[in-house]
Amino acid sequence: MALLLVFYFLFREVFITHAPEEWIAKFYARPGIIYLIYTASEFFFGIIPPELFMIWAINKADALHYLFNLLFFALVSYAMGYINFLVGQFFYKNETFKYFKKRVLKDSAKLVNKYGIFLIIVAALTPLPWSAVSLLVGSAGYPSKRYLKYALFRFLRFAVYGYIIFQTHQI
Repeated sequence: MALLLVFYFLFREVFITHAPEEWIAKFYARPGIIYLIYTASEFFFGIIPPELFMIWAINKADALHYLFNLLFFALVSYAMGYINFLVGQFFYKNETFKYFKKRVLKDSAKLVNKYGIFLIIVAALTPLPWSAVSLLVGSAGYPSKRYLKYALFRFLRFAVYGYIIFQTHQI
């Protein structure tokens, strides 16, 4: 995280401070870069909040395009959460991790299995790091079908937050 902060401040000082309008125009002209950054962010524990991308989308085009962007963001978030869940399941089945889990985590896996539904729903609806929670739940051996069912609450979050952003950013 410290490395990311150093990179950010250096990048801001060297590039953005001298011509901020130029950098903003470059991003608005190339939405593929924004989608790539969003996808990477959702995979790497949601480093950048999805609401920033929603604000970018509402300022980019009309309401229909905003709706398509919102749907894209929700689908990517759901998919990246599931990919992290699968990575967690890989660790759950890994022999080395099983030893680590017995020695260090002990009762945590039992708690995640018992209260996993609440953890998934809360992470899906709030700013908790969605991908990290998905990884944790997968590494505890939580059933895949139940995860996918309760992870659908992620779409509700995007609908509610998307509506709020739409209402507060209309021109």
